[in-house]
Amino acid sequence: MTAGIEPDDCFYIQNYKAVIGKNRLDLTQDPPPDLALETDLTSKTELDAYVALGVPELWIYAGGKLKINVLDERQYINSLKSPTFPDLAVIEIIPQFMQRACEVGVSQTLEEFDVFIRADNAAN
Repeated sequence: MTAGIEPDDCFYIQNYKAVIGKNRLDLTQDPPPDLALETDLTSKTELDAYVALGVPELWIYAGGKLKINVLDERQYINSLKSPTFPDLAVIEIIPQFMQRACEVGVSQTLEEFDVFIRADNAAN
């Protein structure tokens, strides 16, 4: 693949079994990540690179807001819901926890996020 990108983070969720145990991925043979996360993505070229790789879901966190982009054929469509996490209001939750991390630090926020997710799962 000639598209060169380096996301802030990427995750294999549905396709995790395809990449378990691999030290290096070859995107000509391996599936693209199910979800990529960028902060302050400003370049259209980078967005096009994610399209070229076929990353199904791209989250962009910028200016205190989360934007969910879902791949639809050859372009990203803005979405209010994550197909990967349809039962979570991630567009609201992520900015809240990002702000919380600025207030109390990442470690404390991750603990609070874990409690939040476990409580949400127990309620459902």
